[in-house]
Amino acid sequence: MRLNGLIPARFMLLIAHLVLAIILFSSIEENIVACLPEGSTITDAKRTEFIVGLALTIGLISIELLGFISGVSMFMPTQDMISIFAHCSGTVALAFFIFEAWPCTTFWWIFGFCSVFPAFTEILSILGFVLNWNL
Repeated sequence: MRLNGLIPARFMLLIAHLVLAIILFSSIEENIVACLPEGSTITDAKRTEFIVGLALTIGLISIELLGFISGVSMFMPTQDMISIFAHCSGTVALAFFIFEAWPCTTFWWIFGFCSVFPAFTEILSILGFVLNWNL
């Protein structure tokens, strides 16, 4: 399998997903107000929930970037494809989340499928490299 296009695409999508998560983090109040139902007010619990979710998203993307930039998973085509599909979906979904004012619960679906899953597979790739598993 040729890796010429996978590596730059993965890097670009990781950075795009990270930038959108940081944008969401920097304008958190407006996004919480936008995703709440009409007439609702922002509670500390909702604010804390959203901050924790965004911090975890940024942390998981950072773990993936660390594994990618260190070269551990850079030349693993399966991990590249998982990361590309997940972060492309995450970037598009977060853009719609910001612009279309989706409900706050939608963020957790985006988080699970587009941040947790690729980070989990990245951690498995790192463990496989460190423990010399033949994946």
